[in-house]
Amino acid sequence: MNNIIRSYRGLEIYPLVYAHEPRGANGSRHYDAGFDASVKICRRGSDGSMTTSRVFRVPSGSPFGNTGDARMASASHAERVIDGMIAGQSIVGL
Repeated sequence: MNNIIRSYRGLEIYPLVYAHEPRGANGSRHYDAGFDASVKICRRGSDGSMTTSRVFRVPSGSPFGNTGDARMASASHAERVIDGMIAGQSIVGL
């Protein structure tokens, strides 16, 4: 799987998608229960090194049905956070 770095307004956006239910005691995964998402927003320094980052959970009333939907919601949420449209979530200090 290729990870594509997305940027928005000079910040890097990394979608974080994970199974809604944790692994079972036997190590089995429950992908049929859906997926949850968060997003990591990063700022790079002038030398290309990561200077700061912050992770924001993507709110959802129920789990996402597939990883594609969770990734799209993650990117959309990041843009809204960066634009200052989500109360209580800010990139101030990044």
